[in-house]
Amino acid sequence: MLSFVAAVLLLLSTPGPGVLSTAGVGAAFGYRSGLRYVIGLGLGSNMTMLAVVTGLAALVLANPVIRVVLLAASTLYLLYLAAKIALAGSKVAFIHAEKKPGILSGLMLQAINPKAYVVATTLFSGFPLFPDAFWLEIIVKFLILNAIWIPIHLIWLYAGASLERLNLPQKTQRGINIIMACAMIGVVLLAALSAR
Repeated sequence: MLSFVAAVLLLLSTPGPGVLSTAGVGAAFGYRSGLRYVIGLGLGSNMTMLAVVTGLAALVLANPVIRVVLLAASTLYLLYLAAKIALAGSKVAFIHAEKKPGILSGLMLQAINPKAYVVATTLFSGFPLFPDAFWLEIIVKFLILNAIWIPIHLIWLYAGASLERLNLPQKTQRGINIIMACAMIGVVLLAALSAR
């Protein structure tokens, strides 16, 4: 069980679209807006895990056309979120964020987040905890994953929101937002390269 917990910690705390966008939303829009976004990510994460456990994800992703469409959708949505974070507070008219990312944004991200499916598949198909009790293993893994997922994302949100609360000059804050957005784009590029 310790190896499973260690794997969960490593896989969930490393930068991916979820944690990077959480920190970015916190930095760009503050803790309260970020909390709504994290709730959506959490719900989406559990839906992703359920899709993996039931085999629905494998069934859907077995179709190469659907796989390409989902990869394109996730890439476009992550680029949109990155732009929204990078340009938060700017006067650029086409993306000025009057509507902050909320629960639906988090749900949408997890539904098309390639890392979420890879992590769930790795953790549920590997690391047998109770080989003779399938449902007990699934329930325990869900509980452990959520017990680790929630604090990790709240820490990333707090870190991002702390930057916002430091009352940095607008130019510095915009630079931080752009760096976070670039990190998200880097993750998108890595995901696209690994998909090949």
